Amino acid sequence: MKITTLIENLSYKRDLLAEHGLSLYLETGTSKILFDTGQSGAFIENAKKLGINIEDIDSVVISHGHYDHTGGLASFLKVNSKAKIYIKEEALTEKYDAAKRKIGITFNPLLLNGKVEFIREIKEIDNGIFIMPDIPILPDEFPDELYMAITLRGELSIITGCSHRGITNIIESAVNHFNLPVNLVLGGFHTMNHTPAQFETVLDYFRNNVPKSIGACHCTGIDRYASLSNKCGTNVFYNSTGSVLEI
Repeated sequence: MKITTLIENLSYKRDLLAEHGLSLYLETGTSKILFDTGQSGAFIENAKKLGINIEDIDSVVISHGHYDHTGGLASFLKVNSKAKIYIKEEALTEKYDAAKRKIGITFNPLLLNGKVEFIREIKEIDNGIFIMPDIPILPDEFPDELYMAITLRGELSIITGCSHRGITNIIESAVNHFNLPVNLVLGGFHTMNHTPAQFETVLDYFRNNVPKSIGACHCTGIDRYASLSNKCGTNVFYNSTGSVLEI
């Protein structure tokens, strides 16, 4: 499987756009999957420059209902009319931040008519590629989040959008379900605004449950990425716009 980051907060490649958001493209021999759409249609322009044809995508998986992960969906649907959209129904509810600013979806939900499958239970969308809707947490304050789990060659890889329900909870839910060693954890870890004590808990978890690789980006925060890189004792990399990796 090849994973290409179509857009993320940072770009170190001069010809690629960046924005506060996330969109990943996953390609196997049988599937072409889009994971999140950033906050605009800019990921489509990047895809063109990276030689990726958006019209060929079979499936779109939306991790949760915030604008920086769903904002490009309307632009995508203008280009691709065949892809199935996988999302939790709760992601379509209105969302606001502490300052009462709207931070939820920006597209018309009617655009999903005939294209959407609401995820209520684990779904395998290709051989070894799973959409995982259940992330145990108490109290449950973010019901619309899901993540992807990939099983390949007896190992588990985890792809997450923002980890609002906790990156450690997400990893634990995947490991408990599949009972496999973790190869890769990739995505936003939502540690940008963690207190030192909260972030130390994440560091402790990674030090005691070491995946082969950690690809941090988006809402992880650059300083938190640096700490992960220095203190986790494994391969930690920043997954910026245009990054390509194979698993």
